[in-house]
Amino acid sequence: MDSTPKLLSIYLGKRVLAGALVVQIALTIPVVMSALFHQLPPAAMRGGLVAPALIGTLPTVTYIALPMAFGVAAALEFSRMASEGMIAVLYSLRLSTWAIARPAIICALGATAFGYLCSCWLAPKYVGTMHDVLNVIRHSLNHRMLEPGQFYTFEDGKRTVYFERWDTPDIAANVFIRQYSEEKKTEETITADKAEFRRNDSNVVMVLSRGQIQSRPDGGARVRVSDFDEYAISLPMQGSKGLPPRAWRGVFELPMFEFIDYAKFAIYDRQIFAAWASEAVKRFAIPLLALAHTLLGIGLVLNVASATGRRSVAASAIIAVLPAVHIGVLIAAEALIRVNPAFAILVVALVLGEIATGAFLIQRQQRGEAGARHRQATLTVARI
Repeated sequence: MDSTPKLLSIYLGKRVLAGALVVQIALTIPVVMSALFHQLPPAAMRGGLVAPALIGTLPTVTYIALPMAFGVAAALEFSRMASEGMIAVLYSLRLSTWAIARPAIICALGATAFGYLCSCWLAPKYVGTMHDVLNVIRHSLNHRMLEPGQFYTFEDGKRTVYFERWDTPDIAANVFIRQYSEEKKTEETITADKAEFRRNDSNVVMVLSRGQIQSRPDGGARVRVSDFDEYAISLPMQGSKGLPPRAWRGVFELPMFEFIDYAKFAIYDRQIFAAWASEAVKRFAIPLLALAHTLLGIGLVLNVASATGRRSVAASAIIAVLPAVHIGVLIAAEALIRVNPAFAILVVALVLGEIATGAFLIQRQQRGEAGARHRQATLTVARI
């Protein structure tokens, strides 16, 4: 009998999936929240930027953390089974090592496929949203993030805005504006009691109430003063239909086929090609670690736990080895490849080597169990 019973396969698969979900949540939430709190100021909540930043961060963190989650979950589940004697029972049912490991491996293959979905399609599609948010923050393009008592410049310094306080999230009090009009060749100083920020589809209109305009033409000494009840100024800020566009686009934002085509242009510049190679390794090699970590974790448990019979030894090996390998591959993919693109070959070799090592450890245990069964059968025949 060399196939796992259907109910047992479903049971083992559910155990691994449940454990992976717990580990994935435990890894993803702290990483995402720390990234948001580190990069977003407190005013981002008031400006409604947290949700776009979360959407931009989550797919990337998901596919990076997913391999570790499945590797650790599979290893800990097999460690539990070994410590409770369940592995020995399954061997007594004449199940092979590969048959026992098959449900976890199938789950890991599913996780690998989902990881590729995130790394090749979802992450490139949404990661730019996070950089759009950072663009808004760095250039003060969300009016609700403006702080009272500070000077803000727009349009390459042609317009400066200042106000004393917020009366409501969209109405500022005691406003001062200094701007220069290229068309009129005139410098204007504007003061107003109130300024209401109104979003339209593409920008923000600042409607000033009860104020005064002092204008002076270039080269002129005479200042013209006029009062107004209401005066509107358009600002290049975040509108209601989305975040303002950026002037640049990263290689990490390129869709799948466009990203592959970009390689023939990136190869002519070492720095650009290094960035492309780093992103390529993260897209194509990191998801494969779900299978690699699972095989390595199961192989370590079946070899170490079966030899010692102690769960603590196997669990310690898993906890020490798998996260260390995962972090090492991530560091190599992000840092070493940017120094020298040739390191991409090394990283891919490490991933494939981990798969081979895990498969070797499982096969080694398979041969050991087959040998033990043969010796047991021979001893039984001899006694008869």
